[in-house]
Amino acid sequence: MTTLEPTAHRADSPRDPWSQLLEKVGKHQDREAFQSLFQHFGPQIKHYAIANGLPHQAEELVQEVFISIWRRSCLYDWRKAAASTWIFTIARNQRVDLLRKLRRTNKEITVETEDLWQVPGEQEDEPVTSLHRLMSERRIRESLVHLPEEQITVIAKVYMEQKSHQTVAEELDIPLGTVKSRVRLALKKLKVLLQDQKS
Repeated sequence: MTTLEPTAHRADSPRDPWSQLLEKVGKHQDREAFQSLFQHFGPQIKHYAIANGLPHQAEELVQEVFISIWRRSCLYDWRKAAASTWIFTIARNQRVDLLRKLRRTNKEITVETEDLWQVPGEQEDEPVTSLHRLMSERRIRESLVHLPEEQITVIAKVYMEQKSHQTVAEELDIPLGTVKSRVRLALKKLKVLLQDQKS
């Protein structure tokens, strides 16, 4: 299953092919490199949108993400993050923006989980550096032990298995509202724990 949690990136790691393509787009506006990125990451971002509350806006999200990639790729630095991390962080941010836009016309739509991970004061054009440190898989796993078991279960299914809230509710045979409540409470506590580790 496609995941949006890329592995940690070290500054001394060799450049992967996707990072090289992203640099070509940023430095030379290389359309062939851009097309290769689109063919590889586009389906993953579409799946992410469908699995996370935007089934009817999946194509729109993909389009917005790749517009951002085309415009901002000149700012990408492979020494700070892998290409997948940089691209997936843009996808998260664009998803939140799209949900907020939809909520203006449909009050039943809520922005619940992704925005809890936004780092205050982070520059829009540098979407990776602090967020990736904060959200490293190692730190999250270490912090999970401080949560109640029922919250660990839903967080693992939503973020590590990339399942929708509805799917998790059906699998655990609990109300959808209960899943959302557990995710919300778990993320709030995790955010505090991760920020404490960072300081």
